[in-house]
Amino acid sequence: MTSGTGGDHGAHGRPPTRREKWETYKQSPYLPGVVLVLIVSAAAGLFAGSYTYAMANPTPHRVPAAVVEGPRTPYAVEFVKGMEEALDASLELNRYPDAAQARAALDEQKVFVILRSAGKGVVMQVAGASGATVAQLLGETGIKVADTVGVPLTVEDVKPLQKGDPRGLALFYISLAAVIMGFLGAIQLSVHARALIPLERILFTIAYALLGGFAIAAVVDWGLGALDLPFVQSWLILAFTMFTSGMVFTMFNTLMGRWAMIPTWGVMVLLGNPSSGGAVSWPLLPSLLGHVGRWLPPGASVNAQHTAVYYQGHQYLFPYLVLAAWALVSCTVFWVWRHRHPGGRDRMPEHAAAAARV
Repeated sequence: MTSGTGGDHGAHGRPPTRREKWETYKQSPYLPGVVLVLIVSAAAGLFAGSYTYAMANPTPHRVPAAVVEGPRTPYAVEFVKGMEEALDASLELNRYPDAAQARAALDEQKVFVILRSAGKGVVMQVAGASGATVAQLLGETGIKVADTVGVPLTVEDVKPLQKGDPRGLALFYISLAAVIMGFLGAIQLSVHARALIPLERILFTIAYALLGGFAIAAVVDWGLGALDLPFVQSWLILAFTMFTSGMVFTMFNTLMGRWAMIPTWGVMVLLGNPSSGGAVSWPLLPSLLGHVGRWLPPGASVNAQHTAVYYQGHQYLFPYLVLAAWALVSCTVFWVWRHRHPGGRDRMPEHAAAAARV
């Protein structure tokens, strides 16, 4: 009896193996806590790095320019050549037969600047609304080149920014707000309204997107007066952005569970916002970011909003198609694999299922 009792005590009292320790650790809250510490630290560095890489030292890459064909006076040719050299051959020249066609290209956002002869000097027409950073760079470079070659230069901003937004950042910030609040809303639905079934989750996402978009537009336009928005259109673009952002998180939550924030943050914030063209216009972004950004929801939102505010009558379908594609793919993935989403009430809890079997 004594020996048997001692043997049992020894079996239960043996130190756990390394494998058992690891299994216990995996079931504890410490493993995800450690992983989150590492992820947040890495995300902080990547966040700072992505914005610094895109915005700290804007460099021109393929700035489309309109040159009005006319008398090819030596000083005008000299000035254009000087501009190309000063911008390191990043001025992409497009020649137009007259000023009207060149202005139409500017209004359609095909070019960022118009260069034309005027008497014994040169007129440079920029569009601050197309990008304050590009307009500033072109204006400053033009003045330096004109002084160097001895050509009189007149700089005109033919499409200025609104007075309440002299740096052209307000549209970027309202789009950023829509993107971030869009996926934060989806996170909160997953935490506090976990029992919503898929259709209800989509409907609630639409609801907070519509109300959130209205709130952003109302505060910026009616409350602060920073922008004079085409209210209904701007509101719906913001709502569309919030809905898309929310569904992107929901899609990743379906595929990856509790780690869904990682790809959502990567796509929408680390990559999407710096490459959106809102803070730094796309010709001044690193070339890869300038191309990728237009295909991501933040860039599509900024482009749609920017054109709605400043280029009524010259709008493009492309940014709306980008938002629609992301929203459709996200909703489809969520719906098809909804059984994997960590929520809903269409599945019976395990304890209830056991009771039903009994």
